[in-house]
Amino acid sequence: MNLVVVSNRVARAKANEPMTGGLAAALLPVVEKSGAVWVGSSGHVREGSHKDPFAEIQPLGAGALALLDLPAAHYGGYYEGFANSALWPALHSRPDLISVSHDDYQSYREVNAFMARALLRFCEKETAFWVQDYHFLALGAELRDLGVRRPIGFFLHTPWPSRSIICSVPHHRELIEAMLAYDLIGFQTKDDCANFASYLKSDLGYEVRGGVVTSPYGKSQLAAFPIGIDVEGFAAQAARAVLHPDVSRLRKSLHGERLAIGVDRVDYSKGLANRIAAFDRLYELQPSLKRSVSLLQIATPSRGNIEAYCNLQDKLARMVTDVNGRHGEVDWMPIRYLNKGFSQTVLSGFYRSAQVGVVTPMHDGMNLVAKEYVAAQNPADPGVLVLSKFAGAANELTSALIVNPHDIEGMARTIAQALAMPAPERRLRWEAMMTTLRAGNIQHWFASFIRALEQAHRDGPETDGENWTARKRVPPSSGSVIQLRTASNALH
Repeated sequence: MNLVVVSNRVARAKANEPMTGGLAAALLPVVEKSGAVWVGSSGHVREGSHKDPFAEIQPLGAGALALLDLPAAHYGGYYEGFANSALWPALHSRPDLISVSHDDYQSYREVNAFMARALLRFCEKETAFWVQDYHFLALGAELRDLGVRRPIGFFLHTPWPSRSIICSVPHHRELIEAMLAYDLIGFQTKDDCANFASYLKSDLGYEVRGGVVTSPYGKSQLAAFPIGIDVEGFAAQAARAVLHPDVSRLRKSLHGERLAIGVDRVDYSKGLANRIAAFDRLYELQPSLKRSVSLLQIATPSRGNIEAYCNLQDKLARMVTDVNGRHGEVDWMPIRYLNKGFSQTVLSGFYRSAQVGVVTPMHDGMNLVAKEYVAAQNPADPGVLVLSKFAGAANELTSALIVNPHDIEGMARTIAQALAMPAPERRLRWEAMMTTLRAGNIQHWFASFIRALEQAHRDGPETDGENWTARKRVPPSSGSVIQLRTASNALH
């Protein structure tokens, strides 16, 4: 199989550069080894029509990274508009923040169609496509309309909400019908999968039997594939990273003080305001912890052209100033708040330096920071993970201290519990979580999805069946197909 992975964001294998997001960081190690072509946005837009939309194709491990410039006329409506002002808030159960126009939806569909046409360059007899995340819900349908009969899978990295919430998205019915063009639709958790199946039954009249739904496109398999990380690779990186200059400076600056850490994009789904409020309450409940423990909160700016994000950025800055002003001293601040990103190497060293990892999103598909924090720990003296019950990772990391991010006082008391936890209990909890992480690592996730996609395609309609509504296919560029190794075998 020649695998083509498609996402809005991509990652380059540059150890000293900040990653562009959790999806990119997760995919990089397995895409490098699998020999896949990874297709995504270059981060630039292009005016007018060009014969070749690809700005750059370069080697990436055993495969390639293919970057394309998205159309300028539609990028804003696609990305800042429909994807992140309609789909993102709905998928994270914030329908009150939906703000979108009909033109935004049209731009979203135009970019999905543009990507489909670009992907024909890589479509050969043995090609399979694996589409990532909410930016491309309709991409499978666009590929089918262009005559593509090859396996097409989709994986959603965010949660999938209840029917009542997803129905608040304009054009929800049209979009979800388009998703059924995928042979396999993967979710982070069984709850997400059940929510999707519930919508199919209630709004589209499709029954899901044995994880399979039949629609005019044919059969689609629904399943949960909890994403993992490169556990051993991240652990080894963290052990080395303690010697990195940035990590060394952090450790020296603590002067024996304990550290809690949070690493997030500035996003309303991440629960940052409640986390800051919980630390404020912690110092009120236990004044003796002042000068004894501080929070390092790395909050990378995100989507600054969207009003909700600008407002949140301002709110968080005010909250940090207030907490530091009331609890701080001339030579000590309770919250170290940084609005910038760090490389995976540096982050791994920061995680290993922190006695408490605080991962408290309001809603999150998985949250790989939780898994990275655990993997980064010193086995002889591991830290404690405080984890939101609304992160997908809470279904797996049951030995973490699970909290309700809406309960400020409860979070404060749980953080205090983490700080007071004796070493034997910390080691037992850490070992249990590491066993889980190793069993469901990124290699397992990648290989299991590919196997399921191959099976789902075999069980689906015949490639020349009458269920597909196909337009005339645009021929791929000559000599452009990159031959790849079989992805499901290359990771073993």
